[in-house]
Amino acid sequence: MTKKKEPMPLGKLYLIPTPLGDGGPLEVLPISVKWAIENINHYIVENEKTARRFIKKISPKKSQPELKFNWLNKFTNPEEIPTFLAPCLQGRDMGLMSEAGCPGIADPGAQIVRLAHEKNLQVIPLVGPSSILLAMMSSGLNGQNFAFNGYLSIDNAELRKQIKQLEKKSADTGQSQIFIETPYRNNKLLAELLKCLRPSTLLCVAADISLSTEFIKTLPVKAWSKIEIDLHKRPSIFIIKAE
Repeated sequence: MTKKKEPMPLGKLYLIPTPLGDGGPLEVLPISVKWAIENINHYIVENEKTARRFIKKISPKKSQPELKFNWLNKFTNPEEIPTFLAPCLQGRDMGLMSEAGCPGIADPGAQIVRLAHEKNLQVIPLVGPSSILLAMMSSGLNGQNFAFNGYLSIDNAELRKQIKQLEKKSADTGQSQIFIETPYRNNKLLAELLKCLRPSTLLCVAADISLSTEFIKTLPVKAWSKIEIDLHKRPSIFIIKAE
């Protein structure tokens, strides 16, 4: 009788966090990230250049020519995405990297993770910094009930409407409301928040989290007029909590 051939084991998808800035990566990342980088050659990334630089920092002796990349960003052809996990289906582990922080959180990697589940692949999240959670932790606002709202509108009238809606939702539910902005528009967003929010509403601004220039402060809106802060091109998180 012919012995039944065992199916090839599937590879695993590792969700590999990256630092939030240019500091030493192993100052904020656990040794499990170094192990994953040293043992994986196939990656799905937003930007190949920064991914290679990160890998070199973590594992200087790793052979760069052996690395294989698929790009997942706004230029990716959606029809190509289902092919990205082919190495896992052939038994090789893969790494999914965000441009900064944790894959799948405020990041396009979520669609790859969903695809991995559809293909019955094991997904392994590695511990790393999430600017959203670090800001929430350090804000002093309601960490029992909060919502991440992503980017708000760039249209001034719609932006003001959204700010008012989020403030009302916070007042009605007690929920902290978290959002972000493209770094070069941070100062404009802060100015609109100070115009639109009630004086008693609490506002947390967390910029450059985990870097030497880190700034995190929570104050009522009426007190922010005394604070001088330039957020231009500084990655920032904004949180409001209506009182």
